Amino acid sequence: MLSVDLNSDLGEGFGAYSCGDDEAMLGIVTSANVACGLHAGDPEIMAKAFTVARERGVAIGAHPGFPDLWGFGRRRIPFSTGEIERLVAYQLGAAQALAAYAGHRISYVKPHGALGNIACEERPVADAIARAVKAVDPSLALLATALTAQVAAGEAAGLTTYQEIFADRGYTDEGLLIARSKPGAMITDHEEAAARVIEMVTEGVIVTATGKRLPTPVRSICVHGDSSHAVTMARHVRKALERAGITLAAFA
Repeated sequence: MLSVDLNSDLGEGFGAYSCGDDEAMLGIVTSANVACGLHAGDPEIMAKAFTVARERGVAIGAHPGFPDLWGFGRRRIPFSTGEIERLVAYQLGAAQALAAYAGHRISYVKPHGALGNIACEERPVADAIARAVKAVDPSLALLATALTAQVAAGEAAGLTTYQEIFADRGYTDEGLLIARSKPGAMITDHEEAAARVIEMVTEGVIVTATGKRLPTPVRSICVHGDSSHAVTMARHVRKALERAGITLAAFA
């Protein structure tokens, strides 16, 4: 029987500013990637997200990004690999502390936004993230974008590495996410997203915008939590997976 994880990026408000519906998403997903305070999030938001996740049996991961509240961590900032390594370690410490405070435990790490995108393409950046994770806690898993340098770096560092696909993002023929500034980057039609997900999970492939199929293990599916249609999309994808006889369970 096929089993797959459903995750979402949560805890991405800041102070008085909210982003997405964490309460609703934590009733749908099996894993939550929680912002660590630099691209979004703060101690109050982190503690609440971790507490609700614990109460609902949802696994939690640290979601470190660039220190860029204005750009939501989606702007490329030219940090050195050493600086990236320490930025990731810093955020993991914050996530682990707030998770412990909430009675839960961080079990994996998933890089956010521009940091994650660069790590998909540039092995030295992916290696820096993997080194930070291993140095802070080698028992943590790495949730890596499928078929990218993130996977190779995690495996080379000896980290348990799981590959994820995106339900609501388009792919290039190289297996990378289409840039958000380009047509086809976001998939907003729930039926289309669900059909693609079923196809990718059951066949073990990434389906690109041109229909090309790139073989890969699929252990987790991400539905972004910051869009206006996130909850509806996540519910639709989950129901489609369940109807297809696919079990939903946290990978870590």
